[in-house]
Amino acid sequence: MQPHELSFSRAPSLQVVTQVAPGAAEQPRSYYIWTIGCQMNRADSERLASALEQLGYRPVAAPGAADVIVLNSCVVRQSAEDKVSGMLGLVKPLKQRRPDRVIALMGCMVGPRPEQLQQRFPFVDLFMQPQEYRPLLDLLGDRLGIDWEGCLGSLLPSQPSVTTLVPIIHGCDRMCSFCIIPYRRGRERSRPLEELVHEAHMLAQRGVREITLLGQIVDRYGHDLPGQRDLADLLAALDALEGLARTRFLTSHPADMSERIIRAVAHLDKVCEHINIPVQAGDDDVLQAMRRGYSRDDYLRLIERVRRAVLGVALSTDVIVGFCGETEAQFQRTLELLAEVRFDKVHVAPYSTRPGTIASRKLEDSVPWEEKRRRVKAVEELQERIATEINASLLGTAQEVLVDGREKGKWKGRTRTDKLVFFEDGGHDYLGQLVQVRIMKTSPWSLQGTRVDRAGTQAEATGL
Repeated sequence: MQPHELSFSRAPSLQVVTQVAPGAAEQPRSYYIWTIGCQMNRADSERLASALEQLGYRPVAAPGAADVIVLNSCVVRQSAEDKVSGMLGLVKPLKQRRPDRVIALMGCMVGPRPEQLQQRFPFVDLFMQPQEYRPLLDLLGDRLGIDWEGCLGSLLPSQPSVTTLVPIIHGCDRMCSFCIIPYRRGRERSRPLEELVHEAHMLAQRGVREITLLGQIVDRYGHDLPGQRDLADLLAALDALEGLARTRFLTSHPADMSERIIRAVAHLDKVCEHINIPVQAGDDDVLQAMRRGYSRDDYLRLIERVRRAVLGVALSTDVIVGFCGETEAQFQRTLELLAEVRFDKVHVAPYSTRPGTIASRKLEDSVPWEEKRRRVKAVEELQERIATEINASLLGTAQEVLVDGREKGKWKGRTRTDKLVFFEDGGHDYLGQLVQVRIMKTSPWSLQGTRVDRAGTQAEATGL
């Protein structure tokens, strides 16, 4: 899975700082959560933050001011693991200065046997696997002298953002040779459909307008539930919710995207016309070594079916370059596929060996690091040209934008096809509203424009 940022590579980190829960301001207890990695990690952090606030802890903006510090980790790339290790080094002296401060490491860096981590980082109090909040809550409950299970209600954020993430299936049963996730998040476990609909209803009542459904392979939702329900059924149920304006889902797998899911995107009003379908490589031998379960032609036929069914669909993908033994000719096949499909976004990363994976045991990481970096740059340059051309085609058009915040004096939000759009303030509060914006300037990364009224006339000057 990839972050939301308009980028061609995985975003380095995301800090989650939530609003203070009602009544918590009177309590001296505080917490700080640092999160790196995918949207699933972000959703885990938001739910842990909700639990901490219900126990009377307030969020702070710096770890040095916190009684509880949680680092939510990612190890899908070596660069992410290095950043986690760097953060652990930064919080170590904080623990030394205040031994009563709680330091917890959670997320994919923590496997089922954390003994080696405990030896490397003896100052860390708790090591928690993904979604494993209980050890921290048990510790804090003991310190507070309370039964935390009797204190906590829903772990949904009390004051969520306009756009919110909802995990619907945890774990992964596909064993891609490069991927550590199945070893850290476990087997696939779908959440009950009724529970998810109720959760979405509560979020909509709290002001959420757009929900992104999450899964390591989101298309596999429901295969382990009774009644043969699937992602299309969940999307249809959410489409009927009052107050919810949009739904999205991440991340798909080419071998699991069914015709029912494609039809749901095409025909359900609230499902956005934006799909992320990771290809990872454009050469059949590399795909086979990755254990992806499809060929180049299989992938291209899927793209053709999606584009034929979903008018105006925006497509994004993930690519790994420099996988074990990848030759220059094989890499060129990937570039050719990207040029042929013309994705709206491409997330590219150099391959890095993850200890314990099939590739680490059976394949040689033979592509030099400098060559991997060159290939990343080649993908980024190609995609920048493609995105420039795609976004330029939107110049002068009116786009529906869900406003989710402000930045540098402008409102910002995203189109149904996940284009980032900025428009002038105009002295009004547009947060959470669906606004028509005429696009006046484009770039590969974002669009800028001016709000138009319902008659289609310009509502305020762009200042561009």
